[in-house]
Amino acid sequence: MNITVVGSGGWGTALALVLLKNGHRVSLWCRREDKCRQMQESRENPVLPGVELPGELLLTTDLSVLSQSQVVVLATPSFAVRSTARRIASYLREGTVLVSVAKGIEKDSGLLLHQVIEEEISGCPVVVLSGPSHAEEVARGVPTGVVVASESKEAAMLAQDLFMNRNMRLYTSPDILGVEIGAALKNVVALCTGCCMGMGYGDNTKALIMTRALTEMARLGVAMGAHKETFAGLSGLGDLVVTCTSVHSRNCRAGIAIGQGTPVEEAVGGKDGTVVEGYYAAASARQLARKMGVEMPIAEGAYQVLYEGKDPHVILAQLMVRERRSELELEEIWL
Repeated sequence: MNITVVGSGGWGTALALVLLKNGHRVSLWCRREDKCRQMQESRENPVLPGVELPGELLLTTDLSVLSQSQVVVLATPSFAVRSTARRIASYLREGTVLVSVAKGIEKDSGLLLHQVIEEEISGCPVVVLSGPSHAEEVARGVPTGVVVASESKEAAMLAQDLFMNRNMRLYTSPDILGVEIGAALKNVVALCTGCCMGMGYGDNTKALIMTRALTEMARLGVAMGAHKETFAGLSGLGDLVVTCTSVHSRNCRAGIAIGQGTPVEEAVGGKDGTVVEGYYAAASARQLARKMGVEMPIAEGAYQVLYEGKDPHVILAQLMVRERRSELELEEIWL
């Protein structure tokens, strides 16, 4: 098939290589001409050093390639999804399958990214691809598992077939809400666990934050209409584990820096060209939690550290002395 990947960051490039390896005709669209020219000359993306870009991969800044594409992969940062979707809408043919691989929640509107895309582009089914998948490892063929979710079973199965190979295993899901919520909020949790590491706390603390934050994610997801089971899957628990425990995670690294005393603005500044999605998602998570009337103390604490300048040591101490609770909230069984 003819496929265009919109966004030449590490993740977009890694997925373009998977699609190319699977025998598809792939174009990788770059926003900046200078970066595109550099990649054409070196046949390498600077954020994926040592990974060769085969000559068959078309690197371009020309959006007209979209008019010949049956599938378009949207691989821009979350804050650029709406502007990018609006920019490409006129080039797309009706029925083009859109695969969104960004992770986040739109600032101010509180919309999930598939909802943003659907507002800007009509007549094209949207699939969300998410899960524990570092671009650095996918680009090198490390065995990886992700999930593709859509309201259209046919579109989800098409995406599954496009990306799946001996190194890339995909599962389908109808729960696009749950998959996107897990994808967005795990970045907030990675900031929190990284912060605990930066403050000098150990594995016990990290496991506590991850486990209870997963409960918060599921609580919000169910309130919004998602399925609780989704959060035990690849886009929930799976992505949470890999993002909170790996040196590849820019969110975890930013959290470590904050825990060590680096000012928030500097820690999430993205000087290396990467985006710390958890910073934006923390504000959106708080907004959604308040809108849905859902209690999310860890997400609230993250917001206070990131946006209100609160001391993370104080926030953690406050979390530890909250009122006593039952983990399963099933006390009635004892009666």
